[in-house]
Amino acid sequence: MTTAWIDLEGAVNARAVVPNRLLRSDNLQDLTPRDVQHLVEDHRLSAVIDLRTGAEVRLEGPGPLTRVEDLVIEHRSLYPEAGERTDAIEADTIVPWQNGGDRGANLPGETPTVRAYWGYMEKRPDSIVAALRTIAAPPGDGAVLVHCAAGKDRTGLVVALAMEIAGTDRDAVVAEYARTGERIERIVARLASSPTYAHDMRTDDPAHHTARPESMARILELLDERHGGPAGWLGEHGFDGDDALALRARLSPS
Repeated sequence: MTTAWIDLEGAVNARAVVPNRLLRSDNLQDLTPRDVQHLVEDHRLSAVIDLRTGAEVRLEGPGPLTRVEDLVIEHRSLYPEAGERTDAIEADTIVPWQNGGDRGANLPGETPTVRAYWGYMEKRPDSIVAALRTIAAPPGDGAVLVHCAAGKDRTGLVVALAMEIAGTDRDAVVAEYARTGERIERIVARLASSPTYAHDMRTDDPAHHTARPESMARILELLDERHGGPAGWLGEHGFDGDDALALRARLSPS
């Protein structure tokens, strides 16, 4: 798979992983009418998977894609949401990592990024499985766009799992994840302009936030060691062989 950047006025980390099938991006709140038209008409967008928390959605407000007729928007938070689970964090006013809710997994010796990504899988396998099923069989048979705030961590994990199941070479999966680093200064500047995320962007070096290839490589390695690979972990959470075949058919080169 060779990804291509999508030039938008209101987002800085948008690219096509598989043209007209799987897109990824940072926050879509600032899309212009021209951006919306470009995504819907030129990229055949028919569904959006929003991995942000309910708190992020409330704080940022409704985005312009919510006004597009017949466009399906699914919210699939990778954090426990208040009222959904007994271990839910209270996230009514701030995003969870600003409230001690981003503790990640108990993985001694692993980096904070790896622990956070593993934590997504521990806390919300349901959201990950649902997202992959939508990618495999989207409404309207159009493109599915996966996004979070930066389009790096949560989006990076879901897209990497989709690519793995599609049979993409692992080096290409890791390289696709790391491509966000090419836009990291623009991503950090954009998030810093939003009161929702400005606190998290306080650093003298934007590269501190970059997508490091070793982070994704390690997550995939842990899945191999503990579950026999991404397909094994997904199978344990209900993503069966038929789901995998559908996703592979959807994303693999014809």
